[in-house]
Amino acid sequence: MRKFQTLDTEVLRANHMRVIAGQYRSRPLRSLPGMDLRPTADKLRQALFNVLTPGDPDALAGSVWLDLFAGTGAVGIEALSRGAGMVYFVEADADAAQLVKQNVQSLGIESGFRVVKQDVVRALKALQAEMVSANFIFLDPPYRMENAYRDTLSLLGESSIVKPETIVIAEHFKKFDSGESFGALRRYRRLAQGDAVLSFYRVEQAADHLPTSEIPGPDV
Repeated sequence: MRKFQTLDTEVLRANHMRVIAGQYRSRPLRSLPGMDLRPTADKLRQALFNVLTPGDPDALAGSVWLDLFAGTGAVGIEALSRGAGMVYFVEADADAAQLVKQNVQSLGIESGFRVVKQDVVRALKALQAEMVSANFIFLDPPYRMENAYRDTLSLLGESSIVKPETIVIAEHFKKFDSGESFGALRRYRRLAQGDAVLSFYRVEQAADHLPTSEIPGPDV
């Protein structure tokens, strides 16, 4: 990612992002100009959370999330808005990590989150040592970092952070295949919308009765 010497409010800009639903519905989120950030689009985020909360607005209440390669923090913030109990935002870039803090604080959120300024591999090992376990893990590396998908999913496939009920979601470019299985993890759903795809993974015993399905993104 390209760096900036300071993170003044003057360089922050609205990037047509907002919180979709929940406590902070319609509140704006910010990105940074010129950085290698590709925030998850509002429509794709809405599709993701429609899948995770089908007809139940309280489905995420108290859940624990990891937002890996967090960027702007939009996905983790959406989870907090919908009742998540704890979100770990993992972001190695100092400017982006500061942006996540500013986005969270702009909503008046004072607890239930932690910004981990480390690369994903180190952060996952540290969180595992802390005995953290997650209900949902979202990863969205820059599309050009294809190896980051396989490295992260491989690590998660062997990690105690992932429990039988954990859902792992990878956002990736439509022409890129993030892979079918990694250790205990198996892909059970693939949701496409435009040029982006969400691949859903679960521990194999939880997913082995669910054939991998190609599902077009809903018109949301």
